Amino acid sequence: MSLRIAEDQVVELAEMFRLMSDPTRLRIILACLDAPAPVGEMAERIGISGSLASHHLRLLRAARLLQAERRGRQVFYAVTDAHVRSMLGDMVDHVIEDEPEADSAPAG
Repeated sequence: MSLRIAEDQVVELAEMFRLMSDPTRLRIILACLDAPAPVGEMAERIGISGSLASHHLRLLRAARLLQAERRGRQVFYAVTDAHVRSMLGDMVDHVIEDEPEADSAPAG
């Protein structure tokens, strides 16, 4: 993996992480991991208004963290990028895994 990226790409990456650092936006992204979700259902699931969900979705879509697909009168949002799915899945696994025993930690 090359860690040499252009300055504008560093800025874009930092913006993606900034967007994901907001707990509401992160809940929205996580709600879209398993299956595409419409705005109303997603808003209800995470306990926010539809207009607030729409505001966050616009930001996440602009950052290419979510994709939108119109189905009739509803717009469904999903995480379709394999890199984003993998990174979030790995981080969720990391957060929920059991903490190692204190006495099994390497001596330092």
